[in-house]
Amino acid sequence: MLSIFFGNADNTIYHPPTYFDNTYEDNWITAPLSVEMIKDVDKSEVVGPHLIQSPVLGPISTKELSGGVKTLILMAFDETGKVFNASACGNNCAKWILKIAESKDLTINLRHVMDFGDGDFKARILNNGIVVNSMKEYVEIAGEYV
Repeated sequence: MLSIFFGNADNTIYHPPTYFDNTYEDNWITAPLSVEMIKDVDKSEVVGPHLIQSPVLGPISTKELSGGVKTLILMAFDETGKVFNASACGNNCAKWILKIAESKDLTINLRHVMDFGDGDFKARILNNGIVVNSMKEYVEIAGEYV
């Protein structure tokens, strides 16, 4: 299930891309979920754990992926219990956050109202303990904190 905390929170990595650059593991990059996320968000192909083919930048290293993809990969694979600032992600990452939360309990930190789309979704707002089931319910609560 997805849990969201708005504002300052303990145990949060506020700049996930830097944390990623210093902690990622090669097998995270070539995992099928990462390959899909990199293709969707960055429009790039994983050649190997240290080489990504970008249609804009050409061959790039893993460390040159977007901050959004790096944050998603951390959410999916980091097992330290850290909470990641999802405001490092654009709205194009929201569907992936929901997908990751389908397979594991995921807590994120937000400092803006992320657009999770028109479909139903379930998330617990940790600031007040309320579980929301739609974007409408989410926005009504998020507006109180950001």
